[in-house]
Amino acid sequence: MTDIRIRPAAPNDAAAVARLHADSWRRHYRGAYADAFLDGDVLSDRLALWEARLAAPDNALTLLAEDSDEHATAFVHVVFDDDPVWGSLIDNLHVTLTRQRSGVGRLLLEQAAQAAADASPTRGLYLWVLRQNDAAQAFYQTMGGKIVEEAKVGAPNGIAGRLVGEPVKLRVAWSDAGEVGSGRL
Repeated sequence: MTDIRIRPAAPNDAAAVARLHADSWRRHYRGAYADAFLDGDVLSDRLALWEARLAAPDNALTLLAEDSDEHATAFVHVVFDDDPVWGSLIDNLHVTLTRQRSGVGRLLLEQAAQAAADASPTRGLYLWVLRQNDAAQAFYQTMGGKIVEEAKVGAPNGIAGRLVGEPVKLRVAWSDAGEVGSGRL
């Protein structure tokens, strides 16, 4: 992990973050999201999202992990105090295929959780993960998260044709953001 640098993402990082996001969706969201969307518009869709988010962070933080050549390898996005019951939201955590299981996801999640704890020390932390993503569920549970409920996935940008059937997502929650990871892994 000595070759990884983590820093706050800036507006000029939108394209790199969008590429990571689209690549991760293409690998992990097959069967839940339509192939036509994943193989087509997903990159432009994610680019529009990240240009807007990084231009006006609004009570949120995006951390970008780069390797020694300054290539983006992973990112996390946390929205502080998103929900009055569940606390801050980890809205995205994506790692390139070559960096999975390297510890960068754990490091990003811990740093985002610490930022959330610092912003609101008595609040929890949560995220949503697709039911079909067993590896991510196992990772979050290893990091101390508990699956507390399930819900239907909303269609990206409200376009129903971007979904396959009625995929389900699971809410993973931590009652205290400061305890994410705490010695696990």
